[in-house]
Amino acid sequence: ACASSLSAIHMGALELGAGRTDLVVTGGLDTFNDVFMYMCFSKTPALSPRSDARPFDAEADGTILGEGLGVLVLRRREDAERDGDRIYAVIRGIGSSSDGRGGAIYEPTVAGQVRALRHAYGSAAISPATIELLEAHGTGTKVGDAVEVRALAEVYGAAGREGAWCALGSVKSQIGHTKAAAGAAGLIKAALALHYKVLPPTIKVSR
Repeated sequence: ACASSLSAIHMGALELGAGRTDLVVTGGLDTFNDVFMYMCFSKTPALSPRSDARPFDAEADGTILGEGLGVLVLRRREDAERDGDRIYAVIRGIGSSSDGRGGAIYEPTVAGQVRALRHAYGSAAISPATIELLEAHGTGTKVGDAVEVRALAEVYGAAGREGAWCALGSVKSQIGHTKAAAGAAGLIKAALALHYKVLPPTIKVSR
């Protein structure tokens, strides 16, 4: 579902790491916003009655559907540097987990998200205390955003750093929820933020 393009990126990284390929073209595509898709989503409390995705805002009431195509080219860093490729970002680690018997597709578990975050930081051998920008899933749903914030608070709270030091955002405030392409969209936003050295704002957040 929403993480499928990140799963594809994960598989590509594993192939590169194993030496089975030297280049991976991966990402996500979703243009499936027909009547059937809206009927499916209407059976959940995920859609915003105002048709306005406001990730992490106190007045957020749901998400809106978007369409998207996000493509990434992955190479091992040493190969890209040797060949003079333009490098937008380096993936230091990837973490994943499964919610297993979760409540619903729109209701992830805190424990599952904590596991994924800790796997990512563990494989990268870095501390959350060093992170300055976090591109979240951030759909704008009351349940999903609250679960995500609780998981982030648990992981970042254990980092031992005082005060606020990390910007939190979601590209869905600008393009909606692109479903199968959502992970690729978020990763592209984060990579471009690193490349251009900016902290991109998340729009429509008042509180």
